[in-house]
Amino acid sequence: QVQLVESGGGLAQPGGSLRLSCAASGIFSSINNMGWYRQAPGKTRELVATVTSGGRTNYADSVKGRFTISRDNAKNTMYMQMNSLKLEDTAVYYCHCNTVHTNYAQDYWGQGTQVTVSS
Repeated sequence: QVQLVESGGGLAQPGGSLRLSCAASGIFSSINNMGWYRQAPGKTRELVATVTSGGRTNYADSVKGRFTISRDNAKNTMYMQMNSLKLEDTAVYYCHCNTVHTNYAQDYWGQGTQVTVSS
């Protein structure tokens, strides 16, 4: 079993910043892709950003230039620095990872952390 613990959400003003963290723990060989997804009220969950084990990143167009995803493989931890926050960034942000085990790979999700951008 793998656990993902998210932290860093909260309230920010438009133009402000927040930093999310996601720490993976449990039994696994390694972690493939990690990523952040978000779900706003009344909307479907959408991809925000992903990072491969080699550090290759991918961003949704809506956050390019404002959000930066990174990971520390030694700590099994992923981060996302969110700058220039907008009202439309308000959502529950979910951490996702794909862990490698002896004979299979498995997807896991965190419990979600609320990000609210409001003046």
